[in-house]
Amino acid sequence: MSKLPLPDLGHYLREQRESAQLSLRQLADMAGISNPYLSQIERGLKRPSAEILQQIAKGLQVSAESLYVRAGILDERDDTVAPAAAPDVLTAIAADPGLTDRQRGVLVEIYQSFVGADAGTARHVAPTGATTPTKES
Repeated sequence: MSKLPLPDLGHYLREQRESAQLSLRQLADMAGISNPYLSQIERGLKRPSAEILQQIAKGLQVSAESLYVRAGILDERDDTVAPAAAPDVLTAIAADPGLTDRQRGVLVEIYQSFVGADAGTARHVAPTGATTPTKES
């Protein structure tokens, strides 16, 4: 059974914003979006892109992964999935326990810069076991 993720996302964002003691305008400024747009996201009227969610996550200091799951971009982690199933890039990034939230956010941002803003939906990756990129000096 599938639930509509947008109201859950909006409710979660509002809770996080209020617990961080941020006004709608403050969070919108931090995320680089208009406060009417953020209000529409919180009310479940607009579906934000992965990039916007990442910016909101930074402003709220929460995991971008949790926002992706609530928005329906990523599925919740399921440890029962067969190892032969090749996850998409964003799922692989989210599932890597060796990454911090900041590293996940940076990897998502880099990936999206290579494939475009609509990459948050249906992209396929290299086979399981591929290594993550390393930082070059």
